[in-house]
Amino acid sequence: MMDMENNTNDSKVEEALVDYNKLYTYSDYLLWDDDKRRELIDGVPYLMSAPSRRHQKLLGKLFIQFDNLLKGKPCEVYFSPFDVRLNADTLDNTVVQPDLLIVCDKAKLNDTGCKGAPDMVVEILSPSTSRHDRILKFKTYLKSGIREYWIINPDTGILDVNILSNGNYITHPYAAEDTVPVHILEGCTINLPEVFEE
Repeated sequence: MMDMENNTNDSKVEEALVDYNKLYTYSDYLLWDDDKRRELIDGVPYLMSAPSRRHQKLLGKLFIQFDNLLKGKPCEVYFSPFDVRLNADTLDNTVVQPDLLIVCDKAKLNDTGCKGAPDMVVEILSPSTSRHDRILKFKTYLKSGIREYWIINPDTGILDVNILSNGNYITHPYAAEDTVPVHILEGCTINLPEVFEE
């Protein structure tokens, strides 16, 4: 019988220290076992801060509406934390965790998340993520071919709906009192007053 006490190092994976000046892949990402949430975009790691109460409340209300809309449809809705490997079949160096996402091709889903581009993603802005979501993630989602990208600003009550058209996003702004069509789901709408209701 093996002496388990003397062999604990054999079964333990050493925690990988993250160097923010180094490029990584999804394989490296899986070794980061320090309870910090991160995204990986083009190999560069980005720390994610904990969302605010208001952020979570908006996300919850939005998820409920989408979940109800998708009953009986082939698409599924998920919320963060949920790993999305946008270029898993090539470099596999981009793993994001959108606040909310919709996937209509179930072959992309497995127990670890989504492998490939979702059909739609939603990001809810916070002061620490606004620039990241509006610039870096915007470019990343566009490059990945995500068909619809919503950016919600809780402070202004503005929703920017970005629709992929001929390789670019066309932006349609909506206010907190609007009903918003979901372009990837024909005939489906989201009631923003219910989302922003306090």
